[in-house]
Amino acid sequence: MARSGLAGAVRVARWADSALGPGRAGATADGKATLSDATAERAARELGLTVAQVRADWDTARLAGLVEVHGDSARPGWRLRAWDRDDSAVLRGWVALFDAWSLAHPEPADHEPSAVAEVVSAMPQVLSFLQLSAGPVPVDQLLDLLRQRVTELRTERCEVPYGPQPVPATPGGSAGPTVPAQRPGTAPAVPAGATAGATPPADASASASAGPLDGTALAPAAGAAAAASAEPAEAVGEAELAPLLDWALRALASVGALTYGDGQATLTPLGSWAVWVKLEQICVAAQSPAGNIEQSAEDMLRGCAQLRPNAARAEYRAWLAARPVGSAVTELLEAARGDDALLRGLAFEALRVVGAPAEPDVRAVVDEPALRPYALLWLAEHDGVDPEDAHEVLTREEATWLWVDTAAAVADHGEAPMLVRHLESALQPTVPALLDEVRAVGHPRTVQVLVALAAAHPDPALAKAVRRAAFQVHTGG
Repeated sequence: MARSGLAGAVRVARWADSALGPGRAGATADGKATLSDATAERAARELGLTVAQVRADWDTARLAGLVEVHGDSARPGWRLRAWDRDDSAVLRGWVALFDAWSLAHPEPADHEPSAVAEVVSAMPQVLSFLQLSAGPVPVDQLLDLLRQRVTELRTERCEVPYGPQPVPATPGGSAGPTVPAQRPGTAPAVPAGATAGATPPADASASASAGPLDGTALAPAAGAAAAASAEPAEAVGEAELAPLLDWALRALASVGALTYGDGQATLTPLGSWAVWVKLEQICVAAQSPAGNIEQSAEDMLRGCAQLRPNAARAEYRAWLAARPVGSAVTELLEAARGDDALLRGLAFEALRVVGAPAEPDVRAVVDEPALRPYALLWLAEHDGVDPEDAHEVLTREEATWLWVDTAAAVADHGEAPMLVRHLESALQPTVPALLDEVRAVGHPRTVQVLVALAAAHPDPALAKAVRRAAFQVHTGG
């Protein structure tokens, strides 16, 4: 279902890759990584589509990650490259489109952006209800749920006061009738899902616990005027949210998450699976064993340093589930660029948990000296090379640099016997050969590593040779 739903986007993305790739004539740049008029018309002619279809499929390709935008240009994404051989790439592409459902269908132009944003924020609860219902749900029921959720969002921001509010006294000294509070420039209204005659809370705790009312309990101070206004106020709420719910359901239907018609909505099997995955991610995040879920990447990695590998991976999964993949990968790579070599290694372990979505970012740091060996090993394993053989992709110099970096992590966070054992893992057959190559790679921590190794090694002669090498590096000899 995901393949068929994205077939048009894949076709346009592949056309762009073959017709507009580097070194090929005919590309028309518009500075926005979108299709210019000339390019869209050319694609329509060659693919037998309308210009509107080409633009819609191109937008879908971008949202699904089949095309990746870099500044003012676009290039094929890893999902397009893996489309024919990797089902997970197809599913990840569809989930990316599902996550961007609010961008896939034009939002109503006659509604305030804040109202649209509230509906977008409230839709996860509506989708969860659809998933739990496991069948068709009347739109009226979804509208009621949406109204309740929007009310909760406004209450959390303390934007809408509950209950009737007194108007200022008239010039003649008499107070006007009690009416619901209103925002400047708007018609009198009440919170969505509440009635105009709701009893005003006596204190803050009552206000915090107030929920949608059924209109039967009227405030004594409101009187008949409030009762008379209850029905129009409710209608205003429905008039505001009904078209936005219609837009949201149509947008979700356009990406294949649900079917919508005849006054009801039903999740498709793919949509039900996607919502279940989201709920599962929330549960995983809530079960963070070491409590690092809200920490930065650097602090999270430090918190995982003393965990066993399986426990650390569980923590990585929980941390990743609580944030967008793109920002998580960026944060992990930023932590890897720091001075702590241990965090560098752990960051790439966390990136192994991320998997394929991290590939473009990992590939982009291959030319950074501090990250190159880690990135090459990650990419080799991602391409299917056995982890035991992945080191073969490194040059002798890169392997030596990685040895020094790992030794720096052991020196900073490990014990002396670990550093001595690390000496045995070097590629070089003899200690003098290792020292020569270590001095040549120019790792910034070379002196500290050699000094720590000399202090830890039980062989006096070897320790003396290592200290001499450290002195030579330090003095530039």
